Amino acid sequence: GFNLDRRAYTRWNCITVLPGAISAIRKTAIDRAGGLSLDTLAEDTDLTLSLHKEYLRIVYVPAAVAWTEAPETVRALSRQRFRWAYGTLQCLWKHRDMVFNWKYRALGWFSLPSIWFFQIILVAITPAVDLFLILSLPFGAWRDLLPFVIVFLATDVILATLACILEHENLLQAWRIIPMRLIYRPMLSYCIWKAIVRGVKGAWVSWGKLERTASVPVRA
Repeated sequence: GFNLDRRAYTRWNCITVLPGAISAIRKTAIDRAGGLSLDTLAEDTDLTLSLHKEYLRIVYVPAAVAWTEAPETVRALSRQRFRWAYGTLQCLWKHRDMVFNWKYRALGWFSLPSIWFFQIILVAITPAVDLFLILSLPFGAWRDLLPFVIVFLATDVILATLACILEHENLLQAWRIIPMRLIYRPMLSYCIWKAIVRGVKGAWVSWGKLERTASVPVRA
């Protein structure tokens, strides 16, 4: 799904993050952008936005491959997503002058507002929507809401299928989007709210450390 977005973002030069694990950046470009900053927990996003301020072009390369370790427990995943959420909020605030700024075109009028809406606001209010749906079950209101739920899930599956086709992945993997929406999304909402509360309080947050297990299989 991310790769599907990045194909379009490349065309408009509005990619918002160069992942630290799989990006190639010229040293001269990094120096021009002021180097790596310690202002946020999402240094890759911070650097990417700084590169955009220098009007440099950022391109997504579909053929690029990187083998990385991901969290293997719910706790580790939650801690990582919290750090990402907090770091993203820091970057959005630090570079708030770019939002709705004509100098940055699609980045300022599409990509950054999309992060605010889809990754922060929408994810934050999702628990309230889910709670409303659950509370409506005894009153039969679910019959009116069910068609909308089906349409949204079907749209997710269609987009996931398209992403699998573009990435030459097994199409059956597209169905994983359903449990992701029902299980992963509430956890992500918790991380977003935790990040918002920490941010409002001005609490210090450490980068954290992912426990390495060296269990990632590598294809020959």
